[in-house]
Amino acid sequence: MTRKPDRITAMQQIIDAVQAEFPLYQDDTFKCGPDNTCIGCPKKLMELVDTELNYWQHQLNQRLPPGFDEIHRFGKLCKNVRRSLVRNGRITT
Repeated sequence: MTRKPDRITAMQQIIDAVQAEFPLYQDDTFKCGPDNTCIGCPKKLMELVDTELNYWQHQLNQRLPPGFDEIHRFGKLCKNVRRSLVRNGRITT
């Protein structure tokens, strides 16, 4: 039987997955597309994820555990942004 991670570990796992999958720090990440054919704005979405990610990484470094609702909200945000990035061709499935 496997144990569920504590809240700090769970949030860190989400952060690690986002950092591994999202093109957060590539050169063209925070630039708009050449012909403005975006569905949603990947630039703004990536800025939002980057801000949230930095906030939560700082909180975890201070050993301040997130609440269950905060973990859920951050996970849902990342899931929705990922869906938008796939739609815009920024990442593949």
